[in-house]
Amino acid sequence: MRTLKSNIISFLLTLLALSCNKESTDSYVNTTTPSPLQIPPLFESLILNPIIPSNNPQTQEGISLGRKLFYDPILSADNTQACASCHNPTNAFTDSSRFSEGIDGFFGIRNSMPLFNLAWNYEDRFFWDGRESGLENQAFEPITNPIEMHTTWPEVAEKISQDLEYPQLFKAAFGDLPIDSVLVSKAIAQFERILISANSKFDNYLLGTSDLSAQEISGFNIFMDESKGDCFHCHGSENNPLWTDNKFHNNGLDSEITDLGLGRVTGDPSDDGKFKSPSLRNLIFTAPYMHDGRFSTLEDVINHYSEGLQNSTTIDPLMKKVAQGGVQLSFQEKANLKAFLLTLTDEDFISNPKFSNP
Repeated sequence: MRTLKSNIISFLLTLLALSCNKESTDSYVNTTTPSPLQIPPLFESLILNPIIPSNNPQTQEGISLGRKLFYDPILSADNTQACASCHNPTNAFTDSSRFSEGIDGFFGIRNSMPLFNLAWNYEDRFFWDGRESGLENQAFEPITNPIEMHTTWPEVAEKISQDLEYPQLFKAAFGDLPIDSVLVSKAIAQFERILISANSKFDNYLLGTSDLSAQEISGFNIFMDESKGDCFHCHGSENNPLWTDNKFHNNGLDSEITDLGLGRVTGDPSDDGKFKSPSLRNLIFTAPYMHDGRFSTLEDVINHYSEGLQNSTTIDPLMKKVAQGGVQLSFQEKANLKAFLLTLTDEDFISNPKFSNP
């Protein structure tokens, strides 16, 4: 009986102590909710696991914060431009303009890259020229870029800290760590990792839930045929649902290279004129095409590879028919190839409410 009384008294004292210390325990209790990526079936069966940094795990709180930051112009110097200004969800998170305009009216020299399936970028190089490694660094750079948001991280941190909502959102996601560029970039990267596109007609064809037309199948065969389209070396196949190798190539756009691309980053002349292979998913939404947006239509792109290749000192060996100007497809073959490429369209991706402006 005495033991029972002692246990009860001990329990009550513990409750009293917890109550007295409520203020200190409230300062930060790690209550973040893990939110692992929902990996599509084809991704799970055909390719490696996504890249999730150990110091930035996916959480519901981090993703929610990153989503809000992605759409908030507070990240720009004059509060007029957000990440979404140049990465519009209706365009598969790219810009329909050839070059994006920054807050000071200046234009860049590259077309905005679409944002999806970024967690599977095994090369871990981002932007057309691969100048940043890691998705967190990709999210970091535009804030201070003088032709984009043109601000400083201390200014951004100060504005966010003075906001009515953000301090509590950051506390929920990252505890009592001070709001800074690291946490902002981590949150945005968490949101960008959930931008997964994997519900196209061709995906469903591979899963056995959809059929392709004869023209679309013909187009796929042209895509895979080294004597025809020969597209799969850089852009994958039915065994690579990313539809890119995420590597860098000189694809014969110019005989004289003025934009060095990867070469400017590495300092290696053999990399001059090389740019990242974009995914072929959602092409119907992502025009214009190429790193500089020079092609307005898919027909322009196909014509380039068919008869528009330009030789240069660093042209990729995969452009095997450059001496002939390209792969020389017939009018019907071009139409069939385009029909296949459009089967990689994911309508659900651009209308997913989880990706929209909160």
